[in-house]
Amino acid sequence: MDNTNSRESLKEVHREVLTVVKVGGAVVEDEQCLKLLLDNFAAIPGRKVLVHGGGRRATKIAAALGIESKMVNGRRITDAAMLEIVTMVYGGLVNKNMVAGLQARGINALGLTGADMDVIRAHKRPVKDGVDFGLVGDVDQVDGESLSRLVEMGVTPVMAPLTHDGKGQLLNTNADTIAAETAKALATYFDVTLIFTFEENGVLRNPDDADSVIPIITHADFYKYMAEGIIAGGMIPKIENALAAIDAGVSRVIITKAETMNGEQGTIIKR
Repeated sequence: MDNTNSRESLKEVHREVLTVVKVGGAVVEDEQCLKLLLDNFAAIPGRKVLVHGGGRRATKIAAALGIESKMVNGRRITDAAMLEIVTMVYGGLVNKNMVAGLQARGINALGLTGADMDVIRAHKRPVKDGVDFGLVGDVDQVDGESLSRLVEMGVTPVMAPLTHDGKGQLLNTNADTIAAETAKALATYFDVTLIFTFEENGVLRNPDDADSVIPIITHADFYKYMAEGIIAGGMIPKIENALAAIDAGVSRVIITKAETMNGEQGTIIKR
């Protein structure tokens, strides 16, 4: 059988459910929150992938080493010194603590950056509007076939927000983007649900009211809420990633609190 037919057969066979969960923020930083998160993630039935951030931890460690963190619109400027920090924190400290925690819960986890197995390639983000983000990567491709084979072997990938350019350069890459691009690549092989978790119950209509969750957001709703200022700041790229994932074949995208990742609570993103 030639490679093309082999890939087509793989696509036809692997349509079982797979859940991609992205975690970050305070959940990753707090020991008790992290334990609860890993409990909830381990309890998700079926195949799964975990994508994590860790920016707050990176900022703290950088400060302790006398390295200033510079941000533009919530995005980290990554020079050579900061890349060393995020590589140590994301690819090492945070990633391996999560892998160890999942192993303790009976989940055969494998920590990965984009450079491992060449699973995610990216290019350095070009200078735009006078802003140079430095060694920050925008994703070009995700090797969904290799990831799907790992998952089929019973492995749960735990993915750090680091990619590479194929020429030896590591790149700091947004974790929401890693999660969305990974979900899109795996949607060829599985029935994928993508869950973005953070500190709130979902996308809020009123940031001062934790119960004002918007239950459903479509493309049209997104532009309407942006125009009204209801969706702003860091929530904009998160929902952009979610909508792109839906358009690319991901079955469901949910934005919710880490504690409720196993249920139907939160905001559901639909086409």
